[in-house]
Amino acid sequence: MAAVTAAMVKELREMTGAGMMDCKKALAATEGDMDKAVEFLREKGLAGAAKKAGRIAAEGIVYTDLAADEKKAVVVEVNAETDFVAKNEKFRAYVADVAAQALKTSAQDMDSFMAEQWEKDPSMTVKEALSSQISIIGENMNIRRFQQVEEQNGFVASYIHAGGKIGVLVDVETDVVNDAIKEMAKNVAMQAAALKPLYTSEAEVDADYIEKEKEILTVAAKNEKPDANDKIINGMVMGRIKKELKEICLLDQVYVKAEDGKQSVAAYVASVAKANNANITIKKFVRFETGEGLEKKEENFAEEVAKQMGM
Repeated sequence: MAAVTAAMVKELREMTGAGMMDCKKALAATEGDMDKAVEFLREKGLAGAAKKAGRIAAEGIVYTDLAADEKKAVVVEVNAETDFVAKNEKFRAYVADVAAQALKTSAQDMDSFMAEQWEKDPSMTVKEALSSQISIIGENMNIRRFQQVEEQNGFVASYIHAGGKIGVLVDVETDVVNDAIKEMAKNVAMQAAALKPLYTSEAEVDADYIEKEKEILTVAAKNEKPDANDKIINGMVMGRIKKELKEICLLDQVYVKAEDGKQSVAAYVASVAKANNANITIKKFVRFETGEGLEKKEENFAEEVAKQMGM
């Protein structure tokens, strides 16, 4: 077997644009035969993928998948460079395949998930299948994240907003499952999509966060009312914290469909539970929004054309 040298890896990388480790693997698998190594990379869909890896993939879609019994669900985010590709049917079909795999996976992190066998083609890993899609679609892509939710004593509700801009899962523990309760769960998921809560309930809020807010709001209150005593200041601070918690905790938020404009989400859930003689607990929710936290590259089209033409 011919030894794989750094020069051979460099040459193959320049020929195909594939990643360094992929080139090394291809040469090892083909006993150093350069032509066969190129074929190996092309068959795996890796040739050409690396050239696109530097581009920012901040568009894309969020997608959910549910088990048939609705007791387990997953939400995934897969990114691409442009909104145009994000709306492409090939891309959307691929994201559905990623979600189907993520629903079944036992991987606890992205590295493990990317290294596992791709169900639709066991000759590839999830990472290799992604590289193949990059070559086919022609843009850098990234499987950014996934999260599973499981509820054996009830069901998981899912909601997709704006064709994949936002995806929400809601964990519903309930001893009664019917259409009315499923509709309630969907409404709660829509609430989470629209109002972007950070926590399910006040019980989830970190004590350190509350203390820090108290410190900040106390200073602000004293600046507003320098002559007020501690009791008044404390009342102002606690009132503002309570107001803030109503905005960031899903169950404390005002329910968007409330007829009186005052009913909380928790009160809405309780009313549905009472009407259906059920015990219902919204245990948690997961909310993914496409591209949140990612920098989007601003492109000047004229400059890009000039660059491509070598001007």
